[in-house]
Formats: sequence, structure tokens, C-alpha cells
Amino acid sequence: MPKINGNEIKPGMVLEHDGGLWAAVKANHVKPGKGGAFAQVELKNLRDGRKLNERFRSEDKVEEVRLENKDQQFLYETDGRLVFMDSETYEQIELDAELLGDRRPFLQDGMTATIRYYGDEALAVTLPQKVKCRIVETEPVVKGQTAANSFKPAILDNGVRIMIPPFIGPDEEIIVHTEFMEYSERA
Repeated sequence: MPKINGNEIKPGMVLEHDGGLWAAVKANHVKPGKGGAFAQVELKNLRDGRKLNERFRSEDKVEEVRLENKDQQFLYETDGRLVFMDSETYEQIELDAELLGDRRPFLQDGMTATIRYYGDEALAVTLPQKVKCRIVETEPVVKGQTAANSFKPAILDNGVRIMIPPFIGPDEEIIVHTEFMEYSERA
């Protein structure tokens, strides 16, 4: 694994630090008036979700870890476990549903998700950036209400509550941005 200097850490990098695998969430490079420059980095443990704020000086060496990304198809869920299939080898794996967190409702049958592996260990599941959902329940359209900067609550077919523009009604299909869990556009 390549060693990098502490001042080269950027958000999204995966590091081996204190015997664990950590993803850099935020990195702020600071040059104080006195003393050497350093990077203030917010880290998130990929195995248990703990967060840590750490200071790395430019002369500190850190191991950068390369994770392997594999696109795998979601088959079904059983007892809180998600079953995915590798579309090349047809090998099936079971993962804990907790890996998705609050984005779990957006996982749909047959959807292709990207799973990040460290060796044989699956560390994270990334859903497609945008997913099509149907509005189940929302308030009726109010005539004369402008669309600029006004939103109303809605419940999607997967049970998630989001804010949508006032011109969208029940039974319409929309595109939802899964990372921010918000309305993106009409389908």
C-alpha cells in the first residue's frame, strides 16, 4: 500500500490509521503563523462508523488503502440481510442492511449497487445517484402558489418523507437524489 504525506489527504481517501480503516470525510489544510502546516482531518471508521478528528503534519506518513469497487445486483432481503449477486461470476453474498443506513428504502429489486471491498470484506454499499419513486400521498395543488422556493411534504412508495415542489400531485413519478434524499426532477 502506498504511503502518502499527511498534507496530501483529501476527502474520500481511505486510510489505514490506528489499526483500522478510516475514510477521510473532511480535510482542512491549516498554515498557522507559527509552526508547521498541518491537515485537520475528520475520519469515519468504515467498520463501525465511529468518527475521529485527527491532525496530520506534512511530514507524517499515512498508508492509503485502495478499495475495490464491484457492481452487484440486489436480489432480495431476508432477516435484515441483503443478498447481492455478482453479475460476472453469479456468486451471491449477504450483507448487513445497516451498511445502507437511512438510504435502505431506496434499494429496489434488481437494482445494481456498487459495493466497496477491502480484500474479501465488504465495507460499503453505494446506490445509484438517482432513483425513480412514486408519490403516494401529498397535499393537493394550491392555485396561485408560486413554484419558486416553496415545497410541500410528500410520502413516497417506499415510505420515505421528502419535500417536493407544489405542482406535483399524488401518483406521479419523480426522480429522487439518493445521497441527499431530496427531489431532483419529474420522471
